[in-house]
Amino acid sequence: MSKIDLKKLNACISDAKNYLLSLQQNEGYWAGILEADVSVVAGFIPLLRFLGIRDREKDKKAYNYLLERQNNDGSWSLYFKGSGSLDVTVQSYFCLKMIGVSPEKEFMQKARNFILDSGGIENTNTYTKIILALFGQYPWNGLPVIPPEIILLPNWFYINIYDFSSWTRATIMAFSIILTLKPIYKISKDENIFELYRDQKNIYCGTTIRKRKFFDLETIFILFNEALKLWEKIPSKAKFGRRNALKKVEKWILEHQEEDGSWGGIMLPWLFSLIALKCLGYKNDHPVIKKGLEGLDNFVIKDTNIIILQPATSPIWDTAWAIIAIAGSGINENYAALKKAANWLLKKQVKINGDWKIKNPHINPGCWSFEFYNNFYPDIDDTAIVCYALHLVDSDDNYAKSEAIKSGIEWVINMQNSNGSWAAFDRNNNKKLLRHIPYADFITPVDFGSPDITAHVIAVLGQLGYSKDFKPNKKALKYLIETQEKDGSWYGRWGVNYIYGTSKVLQSYESLKLLNNFSDPLLNSSISKALSWLEKCQNKDGGWGESCLSYETGKYVPLGESTASQTSWAVTGLLAIDKKNPAIDKGIDFLINTQNRNGSWDEEYYTGGGFPGTFYLKYELYKDYFPLIALLKYRNSLEE
Repeated sequence: MSKIDLKKLNACISDAKNYLLSLQQNEGYWAGILEADVSVVAGFIPLLRFLGIRDREKDKKAYNYLLERQNNDGSWSLYFKGSGSLDVTVQSYFCLKMIGVSPEKEFMQKARNFILDSGGIENTNTYTKIILALFGQYPWNGLPVIPPEIILLPNWFYINIYDFSSWTRATIMAFSIILTLKPIYKISKDENIFELYRDQKNIYCGTTIRKRKFFDLETIFILFNEALKLWEKIPSKAKFGRRNALKKVEKWILEHQEEDGSWGGIMLPWLFSLIALKCLGYKNDHPVIKKGLEGLDNFVIKDTNIIILQPATSPIWDTAWAIIAIAGSGINENYAALKKAANWLLKKQVKINGDWKIKNPHINPGCWSFEFYNNFYPDIDDTAIVCYALHLVDSDDNYAKSEAIKSGIEWVINMQNSNGSWAAFDRNNNKKLLRHIPYADFITPVDFGSPDITAHVIAVLGQLGYSKDFKPNKKALKYLIETQEKDGSWYGRWGVNYIYGTSKVLQSYESLKLLNNFSDPLLNSSISKALSWLEKCQNKDGGWGESCLSYETGKYVPLGESTASQTSWAVTGLLAIDKKNPAIDKGIDFLINTQNRNGSWDEEYYTGGGFPGTFYLKYELYKDYFPLIALLKYRNSLEE
């Protein structure tokens, strides 16, 4: 018998639903702020300068933002309450100096001390060094080579640009131009940061990439890169194919600009594509550059005193989950807000071929992306979740809706990896060799399949009537069984982390009606271990919380506090297994007691994945739609 006060539960659900509805935009979508660490802003200000733009108002707001987020030890972190990050701190320090802040300020001295104690500029990653090299603060010869000739490698070749993850591919295309032309924007003596070197000789010669072992894959790549550097010393005119390669990369970049001016809908390739084109002689009034710069402004969250730059936007993702949450609240499926949202999603379906088509020529489009505009890189996770959201509600044209779902599901099914998993953007984009490239220290170079996305796809297929005997489901289930951790959890690539992955897998088991499958002892053992693991992770306050640090340690790291989103994931995972589990009531009680008067929850912690170990995300609406989903599932369980 539940100990939860039903009156409080219903009031909590009603308030949460009404709050979420109040956030819907006039066009029909939801889009919360997507925030990363301060390096997004800290890198943005100098790179604007490189493009010849100086905005004093943005400078002032960036100054306020950086000071607001600085840690007591002078550092800046990758995520809320995380330990100091050398790279984020170096980029922030450089940004402040370019804004005009004196290095004698106490907070600057503290930052400088942290940087030097952490190894100085010499110890930063490749991305930080590329930013610094653009301004003469790090020598270009100290960086890995990315020859533009890589674009000349045919698609059938063992390694070509389409073997890199979508986000890496778009970025290295821009980097190949920048690292070839080696531009330097001259800054004043007062703006330089040579004081951040542990050894001043490294200002001119850079630092050698360290070999971890005497002979391994990383050593091979390092030696190959050193050979490329020798080749780079040959005059460009003497290099066979160099001019042609640069032209092809330029053409590739131009062809991949999105309608909103972005590249891939994300900040990293966007900014560096603009810089690459600038290096090739494009002026700011050129239509491509102008479009890119105007689009950037739409990613800026403007406040009275600070500036926040989103690394991407998440309207498709947010809208789909908001529909799922609200549709489960018992309101009529023809409810105007949900129909409006469905109509908007249908308009955003991507019906043209993207980069995924290169490796999958026989698959037809019919997918969704994460952002407002991203035709080249729609993703599997969004497409699956959107199909389920649309399945729950009506649109103005239900036949068109059914056809959209059908084409979306077909696309998703055909994007399954050979090992049974699904990844984010590509199929079989999993060459482990690429994990050892020299610039893999800041960006994940491949798009491996992951348990969380695989579980999402299975769950949606189950909800749409595909059984456990459907061949793709059978392959996926085998993958999930094989990737379960020894402690009973699953890795969550795109949500933090093992709580997210475990919850999603258990919900997929429920969707395929696999519970109490006494004929499969392996499956029963998997479920039992996962249940036990989730129970052990519960905090004394009834909630759950996991640190981003779990990505770096390779095992679950408790946050020390509970978050609304992670508690909701844990509760929905438990509800999928054992609706009478006492831990569920405690989790629901936590959600009810921590809800704000307006129906929302507070959550400062980052619970979204990005590049594990180097980049994390905070989704503003995770704290709102995931609790509503958990509360509704709980209420429904009481009626069963």
